[in-house]
Amino acid sequence: MFIAKRVLLKTALLVALLQASTVSADRIKDLTDVAGVRTNKLIGFGLVVGLQGSGDGKDLPLTAQALKTMLSGLGVSVDGPVSDYDLGDQMAALAAQNAKKELKLEQKIDINVAAIGVADSLRGGSLIMTQLRGVDGQTYALAQGAMTVTGVTANAAGSSIQIGVPTSGRIPNGATVERRVQTPFDTADQIVLNVRDADFSTANAITESINLAFGSGVASAIDGVSIAVMAPQDSSQRVTFLSMIENLDVTPGEPSARIVINS
Repeated sequence: MFIAKRVLLKTALLVALLQASTVSADRIKDLTDVAGVRTNKLIGFGLVVGLQGSGDGKDLPLTAQALKTMLSGLGVSVDGPVSDYDLGDQMAALAAQNAKKELKLEQKIDINVAAIGVADSLRGGSLIMTQLRGVDGQTYALAQGAMTVTGVTANAAGSSIQIGVPTSGRIPNGATVERRVQTPFDTADQIVLNVRDADFSTANAITESINLAFGSGVASAIDGVSIAVMAPQDSSQRVTFLSMIENLDVTPGEPSARIVINS
């Protein structure tokens, strides 16, 4: 009986240790996002030149129209309808898009490029200067440069093989930011932290951790998602203050219980 009780006690102690080990603290930066500091998506339409017979050619009138519009803007007059304009197979229409946080003037950003016509491959092509616009229609960046395409297509003896996607590519540092995206981070009286997984317990724990470190009333929970934090007006001090908050440890609320049935 004594041995059985001793084994049972050890088992209970082991279970308690295992339960204690599952409770861990996370940094606030791992649990929240700063309101206003988010991903901004840009998209544009441009032309790729220098393709070795793998572009849209005359099969897509949209490409010819885009070329005529571009040449007109450069002072080159093109007579006759665009459908009669001989493009050969050296050009392709494309869409360029980008997602980047906190765009700054003259910052270099990577762009992704994909053909939207009947082009077979963008390998060896160069993107002509293309405007990248936001959802508001404003131009935020200008893209241009030689593309990197990893996909390959080979044809021989009536058969073909394709590795990867040759109609999409990438231009590292291919765009320059021309307009700054405005955010409330610099001007707002308060910084708002949004909990990634909405939970009242987590929001309350974050609020208590910030107030314990910086004083009562510095942080206040708005709801189960947002916490308002009083911040310095000076931008440099605000960045330092936020970096200190991000590294505070918080024990998040327990997730909702789930029943998993193995079939």
